Amino acid sequence: MVKIRLTRGGAKKRPFYHIIVTDQRSARDGRNIERVGFYNPVASGAEKRIELDIARVDHWVGQGAQLTDKVRNLYKEAAKTAAAAPAETAA
Repeated sequence: MVKIRLTRGGAKKRPFYHIIVTDQRSARDGRNIERVGFYNPVASGAEKRIELDIARVDHWVGQGAQLTDKVRNLYKEAAKTAAAAPAETAA
């Protein structure tokens, strides 16, 4: 089964996660099919906290991929900010 989940990167005490599409049997930081975004939980200032290609996630979900709980929450947050961004530029 294909999953959309997080893989850890970054340094000690400074986590950074890539959001990837992978087979559920592969290791956490192992082989992946596609990288669709990132999540930086310790972002500060002008750094981006979440970057997610929503169209690609929708494509993979349409193909039967399942999101983990954390990625589902990040997806909702990214979709909310993406919907708010065009409204801000139009004003």
